[in-house]
Amino acid sequence: MAHDLDVHELLVMGDSDLLIRFHIELADALASLASMLPYPANTLIDPLEIQVRNQHSYYNSIETEPDGKPWHHDIKQFLKTREHPEHAKGDQKRTIRQFAGGFFLNGEILYKRNTDSNLLRCIDAKEAEKIMSEDHSGVCGPHING
Repeated sequence: MAHDLDVHELLVMGDSDLLIRFHIELADALASLASMLPYPANTLIDPLEIQVRNQHSYYNSIETEPDGKPWHHDIKQFLKTREHPEHAKGDQKRTIRQFAGGFFLNGEILYKRNTDSNLLRCIDAKEAEKIMSEDHSGVCGPHING
């Protein structure tokens, strides 16, 4: 690859066991990404540290609130009824109003407005578990399984 890109000087730093410890596809993808980035001459790039986990990290972030309601419940209710929750105090009411400005309610589906004008769907822990299990089982289509 370096020859095809007319590279005159190449500094290789790494562990000889890299290809054994990680899938060859991962190493190839990282090399491809690195070849696409423009680097000024004499620039040293910090090494990339990759940790392999036995569980996907997004599973660690799926949590149910103690009251059983999703984190976005109060915002969704405020957008529906324009009324604050009964338990909300002054500062909490103001915070809910401020947060509500960054969300969009379409029927029963709540979306978070992203900085680049995308809408991110807000889901609860049960729906997140369902999506993740479908995603990993290949139900979502052949593109998921490569």
